[in-house]
Amino acid sequence: MDVPLYAWLAVFGIIAVMLAVDLFAHRKAHVIGVREAAIWSVIWVLIGISFGVVIWVTAGAEFGQQYYAGYLIEKSLAVDNVFVWAIIFAAFAVPRQYQHRVLFLGVLGALVLRGIFIAAGAVLIENFSWILYVFAAFLIFTGYRMIRTRNEHAHPEKSQVLRLFRRFIPMTETFHGQRLLVRKNGILLATPLLAVLVLVEVTDVVFAVDSIPAIFAVTSEPFIVFTANAFAILGLRAMYFLLADLMHRFVYLKIGLSLVLIWVGVKMLLLDVFYIPTTVSLSVIALIIAVSVMLSLRATRGQGRREFEAAPVGSFREATPEELAQMEPVWRRSARTPEQKAQNAEQKAEQKAEQKKVNETLR
Repeated sequence: MDVPLYAWLAVFGIIAVMLAVDLFAHRKAHVIGVREAAIWSVIWVLIGISFGVVIWVTAGAEFGQQYYAGYLIEKSLAVDNVFVWAIIFAAFAVPRQYQHRVLFLGVLGALVLRGIFIAAGAVLIENFSWILYVFAAFLIFTGYRMIRTRNEHAHPEKSQVLRLFRRFIPMTETFHGQRLLVRKNGILLATPLLAVLVLVEVTDVVFAVDSIPAIFAVTSEPFIVFTANAFAILGLRAMYFLLADLMHRFVYLKIGLSLVLIWVGVKMLLLDVFYIPTTVSLSVIALIIAVSVMLSLRATRGQGRREFEAAPVGSFREATPEELAQMEPVWRRSARTPEQKAQNAEQKAEQKAEQKKVNETLR
């Protein structure tokens, strides 16, 4: 598949415009309801499907099917990502009106990181064809492990990343709107939202390790791999707000996702022995996901939406109007008297002592 430079530039332009529209539509912090999330989910899905039509018409049915298979894999595996996001937001008690901004920044980072991973994967496959068998074995093992641990969910409190963040970065216990950083008495502090953003980015890296080899099982074209990833990821924010309060109903979805990973792993292993047509692969993936969703909804009939709950990782709260009024400019220090500098030094020493107690408790 020979993709001209203008096609790549056009894709990047479309993504930039879509992100700008999304940012403008959510420029003010507000709680995103089910109706709004459903509308945006439909918009993102239609855009993803429409792009597949463009590939089908311009490059042929085979590449069009490869795109849809990759898109379906990424979209399906993203549901597990949504579940982890729900745990993180609940553990940090992040107010709903601030969650979209974190996810927006998280998606930006995910696009960049996945672009790097995809480029690296394409280079490895081109120069070391045997790496496909390594990917295949990894996918089969991951699918098996996912089945065994389907009822286990990692909690942020156990995250080594969070421990390192708390150890080296001073953090306030209050949310200051959508700000990631605040300055108090001349000291730059991270808000809980910055810690949440870091965990969201790390989560995406972990999931990319599974999903990118999976999509390489259905296509080796970097353009298709990247666009399928990008258009699936762009709709993740809307999907989160639509499904976060329904995650308890998808009881069999994780089994379905594990079977998808095993299927694409087996397909990749058989690449030089028996060719499985893309049409068959796409049909099997769609059937597995559809059956797991239908069985899940049937098993949980009568259960409504409910807010996700998780053990807290701290006593986080929103800043009071008085605390908000006392905020200093983050990127500009105001002139301070020697007395203020001495006071700030004392406060830094107290914060270090408190942080040391927290670290000792974590150990």
